[in-house]
Amino acid sequence: MARMKFPKRYTIVILTFICTFVCYVERVGFSIAYTAAADAAGVNQSSKGTILSTFYYGYACSQVPGGWAAQRIGGRRVLLLSFVLWSLTCALVTLDPNQVKTLVMARLLVGVAQGFIFPSIHAILGQWVPPHERSRSVSLTTSGMYLGAAAGMLFLPSLVKFRGPQSVFSAEAALGAIWSILWLKCGSEPSRSDYPKMTPSGYGESLLPIKGGLQKMKVDTDGSLVRAAKIPWKRIFLSLPVWAIVVNNFTFHYALYVLMSWLPTYFELGLQLSLQDMGSSKMLPYLNMFIFSNIGGVVADHLITRKILSVTRTRKFLNTIGFLVASFALMALPMFRTSGGAVFCSSVNLGFLALGRAGFAVNHMDVAPRYAGIVMGVSNTAGTLAGVIGVGLTGRLLEAAKTAHLDLSSPESWRSVFFMPGYLCIFSSIAFLLFATGEKIFD
Repeated sequence: MARMKFPKRYTIVILTFICTFVCYVERVGFSIAYTAAADAAGVNQSSKGTILSTFYYGYACSQVPGGWAAQRIGGRRVLLLSFVLWSLTCALVTLDPNQVKTLVMARLLVGVAQGFIFPSIHAILGQWVPPHERSRSVSLTTSGMYLGAAAGMLFLPSLVKFRGPQSVFSAEAALGAIWSILWLKCGSEPSRSDYPKMTPSGYGESLLPIKGGLQKMKVDTDGSLVRAAKIPWKRIFLSLPVWAIVVNNFTFHYALYVLMSWLPTYFELGLQLSLQDMGSSKMLPYLNMFIFSNIGGVVADHLITRKILSVTRTRKFLNTIGFLVASFALMALPMFRTSGGAVFCSSVNLGFLALGRAGFAVNHMDVAPRYAGIVMGVSNTAGTLAGVIGVGLTGRLLEAAKTAHLDLSSPESWRSVFFMPGYLCIFSSIAFLLFATGEKIFD
């Protein structure tokens, strides 16, 4: 009996999953390592917020260029270049809270490099993954973020304790180098000879890079190559369904980045807990995101393929459930004053936010399969601006609260921090219900 061939697209999805895993180990790792170094150096909360938010300025600048570059020269090359750049930065930079300019430049550079990653991934998945596998493929890929964050929260505080904050940078650089080697060896664009088989099935619709030049081509349904139309920038920016995605991406990342950057501070200063002493419980919120993200993808594909709900209703149903439950959990978080209560509440919040990604986050490939990388770049720019605004604003809110309430152990010090993303979740879910669609609107 002939050996069953493992589909190449599964290899690509697994590699993109590992990619997002490593990226979020880096992001959580920097928050943990820098917080430890900054607290030891006596850095105030406002200054910490400035450094922690610097990454997102660079990240915002490269989202749309990342989608454009992936469209022109191929997501594989752009993804590899991104990983090499941020891994080298982590390897070469010294973590010293007193060298503010060096840290700002380093975080900007890492942000710019990582900003190319998700537009490239969506361009790659748009080429490789058929419509009936999109929800679970995108959910699996993005769930790597949450498993990476969980792994970072579990292992990196101990690394900081025994080897110092700088060791986190070295570990992150090593992980980035290992993934780059794997991608160089196993990652690829779909071969052009496969495209006639792929297009009738509804995928392979993304623009392919043409060897020997930057001319853009697409594959017609008869397998012939024809010149591709220009990217419809005006229609993209004026599209209400695209704006529904953008608004929800902003809200999702506002909540995620605030918790990712400030949850260690909340545990240590708000609840007077030690991250090292919390053991494995501190990773549960991100582990819950990993689980719920994949549940959302499987449920979405089941509802669509069994024709229980239309694509549009499936996206709206999961997005609404996810964001509304997350909003209530966010606003309840300051009321929990024990380790178990805070971990439970933040786990519910992040888990249902991840469930909501089966709504808005897959919707790029529903409405614009050929321009998935571009639309992802546009919406992820908004998500990144949420990091710039949310992480920096949280630092200022906490510094003001510290002045008013003397310390950060009071629940009132954290109320505005968590209520703001809670209200945004409610607003965003309504916007998605009103304006989103699961139909293709860009040919």
